[in-house]
Order: sequence, then C-alpha cells, then structure tokens
Amino acid sequence: MCGQACVFYGAADFSRDTDVALPASPENVERLAKTMQALHAEVIEVPPLHVEYLRKGHVVHFRCRHPEANGMRLDVMSVMRGLSDFSTLRERRSSVRIYDIDVDLMALPDLIAGKKTQRDMDWPMIRRLVEAHYVQFSAEPNAERIGFSLTELRTPVLLGDMSFRFPDAVEIASGKRLFLKVLSDLKEEEIEKAFLEEEIREREADRAYWKPLRKELEQMRHALMYGFTNRK
Repeated sequence: MCGQACVFYGAADFSRDTDVALPASPENVERLAKTMQALHAEVIEVPPLHVEYLRKGHVVHFRCRHPEANGMRLDVMSVMRGLSDFSTLRERRSSVRIYDIDVDLMALPDLIAGKKTQRDMDWPMIRRLVEAHYVQFSAEPNAERIGFSLTELRTPVLLGDMSFRFPDAVEIASGKRLFLKVLSDLKEEEIEKAFLEEEIREREADRAYWKPLRKELEQMRHALMYGFTNRK
C-alpha cells in the first residue's frame, strides 16, 4: 500500500520497508502477532501493538529477524488520513500475481491519496505514478480514467493533452481543480504554481492530522524513559 505498491504500478521506488493495512480488531491483532512471531519480528518503536492505537491512526513498526527476511521493516496501520475505511479500500483493491501468490495492492487513486503527505519524497512519486497511469491507459480512456487524470496529473503538458482531448470532462473535474476551467490560458509556470498550492494545502492538512498523534507518541516515549505519562 505504499513504496512496494508503487513499484507494481510502474513508478520505481527504493523502499526499505513494507506497509500493510488491516482492520483493527482483537482477532486481527492476535493473528498479526502470531505472524510477527513467525518472522522473528519485534516492535521497534512506540506505540505497542494494540487495537486502540491502530484505531486512532497510529502506525506500529516491526523489524524482522528471520533469516529469510532479516532486517525487513514492516509498518502496520488501519486508519489513514483522507482514505476510506478498510472495507471500502479492500473492495477497490488491485491484485497482482507473484510466484503463484496473489498480492493485494491498494487501488491507485487510494495510493495517491495516501501519499499526499508532508514528506518531500512523496510528491515526485505521485507525479510519476499518475504519469505511468496516463501512459498505460491514454489509448484506452474511459470516464473513470479521464477523471482521475484530470484531477491528479501534475505534469502540465500531459494535463493540457487530457484537457484538449476531453473538454466535456473538464467541467466535472474543475469541481476539484478550479484552474482547469482556464487551463488553456495559463502559462506552464502558472500551472506549476497551481500544483504547488495544492501540495501546500495537503502538507498543512497532514501536519494538522499528525499533530495530536505525534504528541501522544511523545508521551509514550517519555513514559518509557522516565516512568511517567504527561496526560495534559
């Protein structure tokens, strides 16, 4: 659902970990704990593996020590900013077959939404992912693919191409991107500025989302280090 999924969608990423989403329930947490035991994995940071932390939106970090996965980091989460609940994400998922095993991937639109964070590394990846989607499906457009490209492309020339080819879809997509209505009148640097304004808004929203969670993590670290918890 993150860096590893990006590779399968055609945007190379040098990810050092694997991100996994699962529904936060006592039964799933128990199954996950058994799986981590089989991988000789241990929690390497706060929070610990508990349902309550997953439901709040925290990420539980594991490091594997099994000889066949030694050093691999696994990040597990259940709630993500801007994304639907797990059941909806699962219904929309994609699937690839690797060595006779079906591997579920987060659907590309959901993957893109999940990557709209405050991290610098995510925004070039978003651009590459949507470009790869454009190249793959530009010869076979449908309403869903056209709408996705118009609202998510971050490459001026490709966005201009989609706008020119599908003017009727622009009116609908402009509900999310107002500048599409005047795209043909904008210079490339003005379009890039509009992209940057989108990015800034998403970065600020991500910071606001993580602020209370980060505060709680700091309280947990203090509790481990000093034997108390500041709950103010």
